[in-house]
Amino acid sequence: MTADGTGQGNRNLPALRPPPAADYEVGYGKPPAHSRFRKGQSGNPRGRPKGARNRLPAPQEEKLKEIILAESYRPITVRDGGREVTVPMAQAVMRAIAVKAAKGDHRSQRLFTEILSATEADRKRLSDELLQTAIEYKTGWEIEIDRCKALGIKPPEPLPHPDHVQIDFATGTVHFTGPITREDKAHYDKLAAMKAGLEDDLADIREELAKTKDPKIRKVAREEIRRLESMLARFRKVIPG
Repeated sequence: MTADGTGQGNRNLPALRPPPAADYEVGYGKPPAHSRFRKGQSGNPRGRPKGARNRLPAPQEEKLKEIILAESYRPITVRDGGREVTVPMAQAVMRAIAVKAAKGDHRSQRLFTEILSATEADRKRLSDELLQTAIEYKTGWEIEIDRCKALGIKPPEPLPHPDHVQIDFATGTVHFTGPITREDKAHYDKLAAMKAGLEDDLADIREELAKTKDPKIRKVAREEIRRLESMLARFRKVIPG
């Protein structure tokens, strides 16, 4: 699964939180040291902003947003060359602007350029934020796990595990090669156990093939080896190694 800030491949992205500081336990009634209240200092020094008394969006505001979104993604039929195609309203509008811009309409060119620039800037911002968060998460947990091992303490098993957070600095993308949620981990562990069983079976058959001289047994063993190798190839796409 990849996460590049483009809006694609971001299903179930984890909340990447680095480990707490090693010298301070964080938990119920024990907030992080940097965020604890200080004696004589208000917890909200700026006070409540004017007009912010538990203000919730008015029902009509939310209803208007629903209408706008519903209309934006309502499918409509448009002509594309010599055929009719069905696309969302927003896509049809953007296509019309792009076509007019390509034909030399200055207002459409300016509008299209502004929309494109804003979209690309927002995409880059999200991508940069995710990349920075992933770097901090991966390095933070690697340091914590190494610290625990050095002290002879059983290291934690964060999800995702830092070994499963692959960062491609050339493209600025983050790729997760392991489980992200507890449900994912349960499924991942089951697949890992099945993969280990197949690897054991493959080793046993290869050992048997090396020992036997019987042509029939050798033929069956080779066919079984091909079958197991094919299955393991599929497993390794999910569980590398």
